Amino acid sequence: MGSKGPPLQDKGIFRNLPSFPSDITGLSAIVTGANGISGFHTMRVLLESPERWGKVYAISRRPPPPEMMALLPEEHRSRVHYVASDFLSKPEDIASALKNNHVTADAVFFYSYAQPKPEPGKGAWSNAQELVDVNSALLRNFLHALPISGIKPKRILLQTGAKNYGVHLGPARTPFTESDPRVDLEPNFYYPQEDILYNYCKEHPEASWNIMCPAWIIGAVNNAAMNALHPLAVYAAVQAHKNEVLAYPGDIGAWLGVCEHSTAMLTGYQSEWAVLEDRCKNQKFNASDSSPLPNNRLWPELGRWYGCKDIGRPELDDSKITTLDPGEIPTPLGYGPPAKPRFSFTLSDWATKPENHKAWQDIMKSHNLTHNPFEDVEAHFTFGDAAAWGLALALSMNKARYFGWTGYVDTLESLFKSYDELNKLGMLPPMVVEGARPLI
Repeated sequence: MGSKGPPLQDKGIFRNLPSFPSDITGLSAIVTGANGISGFHTMRVLLESPERWGKVYAISRRPPPPEMMALLPEEHRSRVHYVASDFLSKPEDIASALKNNHVTADAVFFYSYAQPKPEPGKGAWSNAQELVDVNSALLRNFLHALPISGIKPKRILLQTGAKNYGVHLGPARTPFTESDPRVDLEPNFYYPQEDILYNYCKEHPEASWNIMCPAWIIGAVNNAAMNALHPLAVYAAVQAHKNEVLAYPGDIGAWLGVCEHSTAMLTGYQSEWAVLEDRCKNQKFNASDSSPLPNNRLWPELGRWYGCKDIGRPELDDSKITTLDPGEIPTPLGYGPPAKPRFSFTLSDWATKPENHKAWQDIMKSHNLTHNPFEDVEAHFTFGDAAAWGLALALSMNKARYFGWTGYVDTLESLFKSYDELNKLGMLPPMVVEGARPLI
């Protein structure tokens, strides 16, 4: 298998994608966590090529909801084979579900993820050991079930993420490269997951592995808790509805700092490429849009999309800036001070204001929306704060380029597309413009 040679192709806003030899046909794939943001979009990618991927099995505790499946053409929906399975159950039970549904797999795309609720007031990833325990069990139980069910995949792809580089723990050397050492300041569930996968492939030499590391993920699914840029659209829509300024919460450093994002659909194309390439076996790859986007570019577009007449800039008066000082703690960099987020306000606090609840309820009624993120402010706005003024990051795409990956997407175009699909899911109001202005 391999794509070296055939011409590149564009698919809508996704540019310079690989094409594959026509003799790669009749493959079967398992996509776990297919109702999540990454699994759902990789499933969409595979379904675009029915000759290449004859069978696509979506395996999760619950099927992708009908409103998400409605984003797919009917022909694509008809080819999804859903299998219900809880990967926290015994491997024998998982294997029974696989056998009963006659599941086969040339490739496995593993996206299953569990987010145990942290203690009140603690950060999203504060319960590090609990995250290790539950997410290691998900992968271990699933992999143990494969030989019991007689399934022998040739390639298994595991998606992790930028927390692999300790980005959530403070300053680290950037851009992040796949050869960077592990950060052992606290337990990180990505590392035992990697080891579980490595050991499986050693014990089953017919299988090889891939690991994908995206940044902030962009995509449309009805579970918005991990969709960091969703609350930014909620904020913009409410401010436009109230005819108020789209104020920027961070400081000048966060305003100018460059961040990278990872569109789930593009990462799906890259993941398909990785598992089909012989030269990519047993390799880890970063996954980025290759479209660096600072907030000073994002904020004006965000306001334009939702009709905000006044776009704010960062607060320059230090007396009005709050600085979070974690004290003297070690950093992934190994030296220097820890990260000290600075902001004039937080979206999480903004979301507690009654007038913003009321404005969103009016918007819901006007546009027949079904999702109210204000019902759980901590779950839905915490990641929005981190995206707006906290975690700027840069992923090196050199290794993927070295191995032949050429795909990219303009992040503003992909974010616009995602917001449009979130509108179709009943989660955001429609935008008031026809399209994004790409950074060209």
